[in-house]
Amino acid sequence: MAYWLVKSEPSVWSWDQQVAKGAKGEAWTGVRNHTAKLNMMKMKKGDRAFFYHSNVGKEIVGIVEIVKEAYPDPTDKSEKFVCVDIKADKPLKTPVTMAAIKADKKLAAMALVKYSRLSVQPVTAEEWKMVCKMGGL
Repeated sequence: MAYWLVKSEPSVWSWDQQVAKGAKGEAWTGVRNHTAKLNMMKMKKGDRAFFYHSNVGKEIVGIVEIVKEAYPDPTDKSEKFVCVDIKADKPLKTPVTMAAIKADKKLAAMALVKYSRLSVQPVTAEEWKMVCKMGGL
C-alpha cells in the first residue's frame, strides 16, 4: 500500500462534505498540475491518503481511501488530466497542523513542507506513522 496526501480548501470541498458522500466516495476532480496528475496516476485502489485543509486551517483532518484508480477527469475540457475516487475512512482525533509538521525535524523532508503548493503528493510510510501518531491514531 502507498500513502498520499490530497489537499482541498474547505470552502471548496471540506472533510465534512467528503464524509457525507459515504461509502461510494467522490471523484477528486479539478487537479490541473502535471506532477499532481502523475501522482494520481500512481494511486492504487486501497491506498490511503491524508485529507488536508489548505489555506484555511492548514491541517490534516482525516484519512481517505482510494476506491477507484485514475480515469479521465470529466471536468477537464483539455482531456489532459485525471481524477481518482476517494472515500472518507476516519478523522484524525486531533488535526495535525502545518506548523506542527514544520516543527518536527523528522518531517523536514515531507513533500508537504518541501512542495507546499502541490495538491496531490506522496507520503512515506515513516511520515505516515508519525503523522498518524501526532493525530491520535
